[in-house]
Amino acid sequence: MQRYLKFSDYLKERFGERVHRVSVDAGFSCPNRDGRISDRGCIYCNNQAFSFQSRTDDKIPLDVQVKEGIDAARRRFKAQKFMVYFQAYTNTYAPKEVLKERYDVVRRFDDLVAISIATRPDCMGQQILELIDSYADDYEVWLEYGVQSVHDQTLDLINRGHRYEEFLRVFQQTRGYRIKVSAHVIIGLPGETKEMMLRTADEMSRLRIDAIKIHPLHIVKKTEMEELFTRGMYKPLELDAYVELLVSFLERLRPDIAIQRLSAYCPASLLIAPGWVSQRNKVENMIEQALEKRDTFQGRSCRHAI
Repeated sequence: MQRYLKFSDYLKERFGERVHRVSVDAGFSCPNRDGRISDRGCIYCNNQAFSFQSRTDDKIPLDVQVKEGIDAARRRFKAQKFMVYFQAYTNTYAPKEVLKERYDVVRRFDDLVAISIATRPDCMGQQILELIDSYADDYEVWLEYGVQSVHDQTLDLINRGHRYEEFLRVFQQTRGYRIKVSAHVIIGLPGETKEMMLRTADEMSRLRIDAIKIHPLHIVKKTEMEELFTRGMYKPLELDAYVELLVSFLERLRPDIAIQRLSAYCPASLLIAPGWVSQRNKVENMIEQALEKRDTFQGRSCRHAI
């Protein structure tokens, strides 16, 4: 029995075979780091910890990054179809002309079938949406919005730099285009109760989001969370608690929302706690086993029927 809808299975059904994601760093910045909103960033953020393609020199051309990713997937998986994922930082945070120049790298490769662009809801507008929609003539196009939580008090606490209503506004705009929407959310944010976290699942179901990427909050070096953790002001979730929360979270999600990720990965050189975050496959296996043990599945307790 399929207990939840994996994004890889969605892509396989959509394109007739497995589609491999190629992550790239297009050299963008973030308004929550460059001073436009703040120079602090989100309190958990060290981009190197979750964007393994982020380059320290930012000099490797985009087309080389894409080619290297495609070649590696061909060798390892015999892959034939690919999705380019603009991952590092905020990938709509530039003038429209700059965005087009960088997005156009996808047109140099024949085996690309999809594009995914990670961004913030406060870095979008009609002109950018029109530009991104123009690629839908030739590719399946995704926007991955960093939502993190639907609770404004949490967004303020983590110095996110926008409110939930900003995402709602942009989400409704995006729905007017041929663009699929994914939401990134974090489980275990400071001050959030289990019911608050499950409320985020309810909201994503109410909105009929297309996909979701779920991360546990983990402590990374050179972040404000490191200081809070060191001072004993925050304790990350234990693995068993995270697994239990994820099962309940999946039960509250509509069954047609594709699950892009159930956990996270952080290089050991940057991870402080919890240690289990470095074992993503183990975490995902435990979630699947817990679903089976409870004989439950994605959507079982969804409050928003299809």
